Amino acid sequence: MIDQAPTVPLSIVLTLRPEFALPWPARSHVRPLTLSRLERPQIEVMATRLAGGKELPAEVFEHVVQKTDGVPLFVEEMTKAVLGSSVLRADGDRYMLTGPLSEISIPASLHESLMARLDRLPTVREVAQLGAVLGREMLRAIATIDEPRLRDGLGRLVEAELLYQRGRPPRSRYIFKHALIQDAAYQSLLRRTRQQYHRQVAELLESDFADTVEANPELVAHHYSEAGLPTPAVIYWQRAGEKAARRSANQEAIGHPTAGLSQLAQLPETQERAKQELALQQLLGQASLATKGGASPEATRANRKRHLCPALGMQVRRWLPTRS
Repeated sequence: MIDQAPTVPLSIVLTLRPEFALPWPARSHVRPLTLSRLERPQIEVMATRLAGGKELPAEVFEHVVQKTDGVPLFVEEMTKAVLGSSVLRADGDRYMLTGPLSEISIPASLHESLMARLDRLPTVREVAQLGAVLGREMLRAIATIDEPRLRDGLGRLVEAELLYQRGRPPRSRYIFKHALIQDAAYQSLLRRTRQQYHRQVAELLESDFADTVEANPELVAHHYSEAGLPTPAVIYWQRAGEKAARRSANQEAIGHPTAGLSQLAQLPETQERAKQELALQQLLGQASLATKGGASPEATRANRKRHLCPALGMQVRRWLPTRS
């Protein structure tokens, strides 16, 4: 007599995207399991493990969270891209930032995958590219494409799950499903076209959206900067810095003048440029003094104002550190 081995139920695991329609009817022995996006604590744990247990800067976690939207594959690839870049340096049991995270590009494997999704919709790629310039939230009112083509393109991008739609037309707002999709669409633009889009958006904001410009001057500054127009960009970065200083938003009061000084460096040496640099250095020095103290490198660098003042016939403010 031959004993028969007990029958072991066969388990089959299938993974599929949310838009996939099951071709078979529901059965009691079929159990769907939805995988939700990772939350920030889970992303931090995953990134730390990929870093070999070494502590990562908070800015890295923030960058990975914003770019990946909790998609595990994106978290893994973006973390590896950061770790393999030149902006991080190992220092004992931790990593230190040595450069801006904005220099890190989308990993090639992810970029190819995301571009493949856009390439399957060649007739509406322009809509996605314009949306990438406008920012993650796409406002219909700022679009430069004719209304019927815009409506059709946005609808098809929503159907392809590249965009989310919030609200009903004509007041709908459209948001990229993932920040990396926006980045891929943005990088696919020719530099000249990208700059043209940024200039059109900045000028349209100035002419038709005065309230937005008043509330968010850094938005106009960003578009003029990306358009390669440093003169108006400096003006708006200064306004943004002044607004942040009035609200005691010290991180923004540091970031906005810093961006303004970067744009100012592209302009020729003139009396007007010296005045603008003086104003930006004053904003930067005040914010640095408030957040990091007078001995900080940032506050000390703001002492460049001492060299600008004699040429302008102005007095050095009392808030400046007295270090020589």
